[in-house]
Amino acid sequence: MESSSSARRQATRQRLYEAAVTLIAEKGFSATTVDEIADRAGVAKGTVYYNFKSKTELFEELLRHGVGLLTSSLRAAAEETGARGGSRVEALDAMIRAGLVFIDRYPAFTQLYVAELWRTNRAWQSTLLVVRREAVAVVEGVIAEGVTNGELSEEIDVPLTAAALVGMVLVAALDWQAFQPERSIDDVHSALSLLLRGRVSGH
Repeated sequence: MESSSSARRQATRQRLYEAAVTLIAEKGFSATTVDEIADRAGVAKGTVYYNFKSKTELFEELLRHGVGLLTSSLRAAAEETGARGGSRVEALDAMIRAGLVFIDRYPAFTQLYVAELWRTNRAWQSTLLVVRREAVAVVEGVIAEGVTNGELSEEIDVPLTAAALVGMVLVAALDWQAFQPERSIDDVHSALSLLLRGRVSGH
């Protein structure tokens, strides 16, 4: 019985996350009300407060949930590449694709996440830094393995390179969706893959 009630609660939270992310992406955090989130999710206002103490807590949990999904998909891409004997560069390439697939599936969340990264006066800033760190750490781990096994140059600054790769995928994907939506995910992945493999200069 407990597990079915827990599954129901999880499903309700999922509906609230989806409602909140679309509303906040449309109107901004301050302009979005708990009434509107409840209405969009198809639940009573009390249900929102049963699951979250406040709108701010809902948003913090939304960030944790969304970036957690991204982190899991990046980790799975690296592990699957490793399981079939792929190189660390191939693992990074698979992570780029996994990131693009995630962003294509959750565009409103991605816009929100990128916008919030640059705001410094928010109540959820520390939560955002923690979840960003977890996502980037997965990429850092693969780069560090590549340096250790000689696949990647020892001159690489691992933390900065990992942050640059994550940033490249986020910003390129948002540009794709906003300005070049006719391009396929394969097109975007191929372009970023060339950057990853250092083949842009023509040498």
